[in-house]
Amino acid sequence: METNLTPLLLSLQVAALSTSIVFVIGITLARFMTRRHFFGKHVLESFFLLPLVLPPTVVGFGLLLLFGKNGFLGKLLDQWFGITVVFTLTGAVTASIVVSFPLMYQSAVAAFTSVDRRLEDAARTMGASEWRLFWTVVFPLAWPGLLAGFVLSFARGLGEFGATLMLAGYLPGRTDTIPVAIYFAVESGQMEKAMFWVIIIVALGMSTTLWLNWWSRRNLRRYANQK
Repeated sequence: METNLTPLLLSLQVAALSTSIVFVIGITLARFMTRRHFFGKHVLESFFLLPLVLPPTVVGFGLLLLFGKNGFLGKLLDQWFGITVVFTLTGAVTASIVVSFPLMYQSAVAAFTSVDRRLEDAARTMGASEWRLFWTVVFPLAWPGLLAGFVLSFARGLGEFGATLMLAGYLPGRTDTIPVAIYFAVESGQMEKAMFWVIIIVALGMSTTLWLNWWSRRNLRRYANQK
C-alpha cells in the first residue's frame, strides 16, 4: 500500500505549533491566577477548562462562529492582517490550541501551587525582582509539572479531530491531519489506509505516555533519595 505521509507531517506541525503557544499562554495565565484573588475568578477558571467537558464538535462550532467569514474575529483578522482561519492550517492550529489549553493550564496551576511560598519570600527579602524570582526559583521548582502539561498538550493536539474538522475541514495536503485522514479513509472504505494511520497515531500516543511515566517515576525516585 502506497501511503502519502502528509497527514503525519501536518499533525506534527500542528501539534508542535499549538503546544508552543499553549505552553506560553498556559504558564502566563496560571502564574497570574495562582497569585491573584478577585471576584469571578472561579467562573473565569471554569471558562478556561470548558473545552475539557464540551464535545469537540461544540468547541469547533463555537470557533467557526468566531473565526468564520462573518464572525467577529474572522472579519478582524481578514481586514487587519489578511489572515484566513477557516479551512486552513491556521484553523487546525487554532482548534488544537483551544482543546489542549486546559491540560496545560491545569498542570501549570498545580505546578505553581506546589512551590513553597517561603522560598519565594526568601528570594524577595534578598532583593530578587519578580522576573528573576520566577526564572531562578519558581520555574525550576515547577518544571516537572510544566513539562507534564507540555507533553499532555502535545499528545492532545496530535489527536484532535472534532474541532479541527469543524474549523479546518478536510483539504488533502493542507488540513488532513492523521485523525481527519482516518475518518475519511474509513468513510471511503479504505480500511488498510485507515489502519495504517491508526497504528501510527497509537504508536505516537504510547511513546508519549510511556516517556512521561518513565520521566515522572525517575523524578519521584530522585526526590525520595534526596529526602
